[in-house]
Amino acid sequence: MLGLGGEFTYSSCNSCGSLQILEIPKDLSNYYPRAYYSFQSLQFSGYFRRLVKHLRMQVYLTTGIPFFCPPFGGDWLQKLKLKPTDRIADVGCGSGQLLYELSVSGFRDLHGFDPYLENSPLLPAGLQLWKLEFDQTDLHFDVVMLHHSFEHMADPKSILTTCFDRLTAGGRLLIRCPVADAAVWQEKESLWVQLDAPRHLSIPSTNGFVELAQQIGFEVNEILFDSTSFQFWGTNLYENGEKLDQTKIKAYFSQKQMKAWEEQALEYNRQGKGDQVCFFCVKPDKLDEKRA
Repeated sequence: MLGLGGEFTYSSCNSCGSLQILEIPKDLSNYYPRAYYSFQSLQFSGYFRRLVKHLRMQVYLTTGIPFFCPPFGGDWLQKLKLKPTDRIADVGCGSGQLLYELSVSGFRDLHGFDPYLENSPLLPAGLQLWKLEFDQTDLHFDVVMLHHSFEHMADPKSILTTCFDRLTAGGRLLIRCPVADAAVWQEKESLWVQLDAPRHLSIPSTNGFVELAQQIGFEVNEILFDSTSFQFWGTNLYENGEKLDQTKIKAYFSQKQMKAWEEQALEYNRQGKGDQVCFFCVKPDKLDEKRA
């Protein structure tokens, strides 16, 4: 991504195919510079724009019409069945931009957790950002989300256990992350853009994730592949010796090629060969536990 070089060794599970870095660098700060995307400053919206965002979200959640889906959302937003009164946690929230967008869209009990947060600006009522690891809070939540932060954590079992403990009975967990089922990983190996060494410490396979989540007590209700053309053009930039620089796209790839990759990404998702997924999990309620 940054062109820093270096070599990092990953192991692949013989049973499920999940990936894990063998040795975490002692200092990862060089691989997370201030320009890293999750450190971007929180962007606020004016009154009129907030009103439009609020109305748009209400229409989308009511109708499910893709045209009204907010730019930050996707199918995961509809499938989570969020309610304005849900207490929602975003683990590894970065600047908190996603939570801010949910806040101006009508959600009223939002909490972001990230140990690398800087001083938070004045936030809307109902939105709090915590400079904490998730296991350092005593709060409980109706919904917990990890949007491409799960793979940055060294101990998948520990974070899933914490999510289970912090969810109320019947609470929902969404994890979006790259997966080792990716055809691009099988074909390109170390050049796969979402291997992202050494920032990605563990990348599950779908079967590996499901097995671990079920061991902890979750029900995994759905797995949604949502990969994009990024898996192709990002990997191809690396093949050409480039850093991850979107300004290089036009220099290397035609519009026809980009469109073909977008279609290929959709086909890979249908076949379960894409390189990132949404895992939708539920903590069983007490009645279900008794029945079991």
